Parts: sequence; C-alpha cells; structure tokens
Amino acid sequence: MPRAQGPLVVAALGGNASYPPHIRGTAQEQIDIINGLTERLLEIVQSGYRLVLTHGNGPVVGNILFRMARTASELPPMPMDVCVAHSQGGMGYMFQQCFANTLVRHGVDRQVVSLVSQVEVDPTDPAFENPTKPVGKFFSEAVAADMAEQTGWTFGEDAGRGYRRLVASPRPRHILELATIRVLLDAGVVPIAAGGGGIPVVRRADGEYEGVAAVIDKDLTSALLAAQLGADTLLLLTGVERVAVDFGTPQQRFLDRLTAAEARELAAQGQFPPGSMGPKIQAALDYLDAGGKRVVITSLERAFEAIEGRAGTCIEA
Repeated sequence: MPRAQGPLVVAALGGNASYPPHIRGTAQEQIDIINGLTERLLEIVQSGYRLVLTHGNGPVVGNILFRMARTASELPPMPMDVCVAHSQGGMGYMFQQCFANTLVRHGVDRQVVSLVSQVEVDPTDPAFENPTKPVGKFFSEAVAADMAEQTGWTFGEDAGRGYRRLVASPRPRHILELATIRVLLDAGVVPIAAGGGGIPVVRRADGEYEGVAAVIDKDLTSALLAAQLGADTLLLLTGVERVAVDFGTPQQRFLDRLTAAEARELAAQGQFPPGSMGPKIQAALDYLDAGGKRVVITSLERAFEAIEGRAGTCIEA
C-alpha cells in the first residue's frame, strides 16, 4: 500500500447524512446510504489527498438512548458515554466497510480504519448545566412533555420540525487518540475518527480518565482535530452548496469567499442561527484561530470541486 503524501483534508459529515429523518433506520438502509456517501468521497482519495473522515451521530445515539429508556425495566441501561461509543463503533464499522469496498471497486490501494476516539472535556463546562444538543427522534410537543415527565429528560423544539431530547454538549479540549491518527496517516491509511464528536471523557485528579454524560458537537471536534493535525483544509459537509446570508428572504445571497473577520461579523449580526449554519461557522473560526489554513463549507455532492476551489464557501484567515 503506497503512502499518501498529498495535502491533508479533515472532512466532517453530519449525522443526518447517513441517517436522514425519512428512513426507518434499518442497518441495510444506512449501509446503502453510506455506500453512496463514500462514492462521493472517492475522488478526494483518488486525487492524492490524505483524508481523515469524521461523522455526526445525533439520530443514532438518540435512538440508542431511547432504546435504553424503553428497556430499562428489563436490562440495566448503559451510561451516555457508552451509548456514544456504541454509535461511534456501529457507524464507524459501516463507514469503514463501505469506504473500503468503494476503494476496492475502483482499484484504489488504500486501507480504511475506524478508530474508537475519546475526547476530553472540562468537567466544569457550563454546558453540563444547560443541555442544548438535540439527539434522536422528533416528537410532538405532547409526546415530548409526557416523556420528559416519565424520564426526567430535557426536550426542546428543533428548527420548527418538532421536539427532540436535549443533552449537554461541552466544548472539546483534547483528542486522546491524536498520536494514533497521525501514525495511521503516515502509513497511508484513511482514518475514520472522532465519530459523533468523540466519546466525552474527563481527566480525574489522579490523571486517569472516565466518561461523562454528554454528546460533543462533531464540527467543533473536527475543527480541533484538523488544527491539531495541521490539516491543510477543514471540509464541513452540509445540505447546501454554499453559505448564504439573509437566508430565506428576497435579499438572500450566497457567499463564495470570506475572511475569518467577515465571518465573525456576520455571525455577530445573527446571520448564522444556532440550529443551522451557526455551529459550522463557529467550528471554522475555531480552526482558523488555532492556526488553520482554510475551511470549505459545501454539500457532499460538490466536495471534491470545493476542495479544488471550484465550489462551496471558502473561509480563510
């Protein structure tokens, strides 16, 4: 297997990309969808780029937590960090198998490995007192209220589409398996890492780690990973080809290029709501503030063109 020597891209796929709201959620449905996703990523690897793939897990980890609640009277429920690990492992396996099969079909000599990844967070992060991260299925207001009473969970409306469970989402501080990801890249492997934002852990006074109840934002973890790896490009994949301002109004316009300062100013004006483009813009700024080179936000369909500068919204320092 040849070693890849090209520019390094950290590509972040959203949880809905592999588990859209309209599917029943069978394993075969997810595998069929992920096969299509990896076909879209193929050209990046074929063209000599080194690639690290990250992915969200919101719908899947929410389903796991829901399943735990429904079976709690018969089986001891697992803590949230273990549920994140379950989603990371299951989704990572699907991505690993599908991407490897895609590479074989196209004669590309690359190995793909999914890595169980822990991400350190601050135990005093205020997010633990203010759950904001939506996970799992959408419910009506009445059903959500009933479930909240039964379980003690917090629910909130998500982008006008219904109510979802809200969990703590602390900021990522350190990726514990960073050195291993570097070793894999140096060996020419495509790592799938920090799935679902990483398994949230805190460091105790004795230096050992333990899991905590949270789901970390995958874009923020991807930005941290890209910065710590010295990636040339952070590729944030979403449902639209380019970032827009005045979205949904007659004044809407798409943006091809932005400086970090311009993105920060537009964010301060409220152009990027928390439920849509806001987390991606914050992740972009985190990466650039940490010395990153370039962020590209685009759709999966235009991913390769965007890396090559022919599509998407590019944000640079």
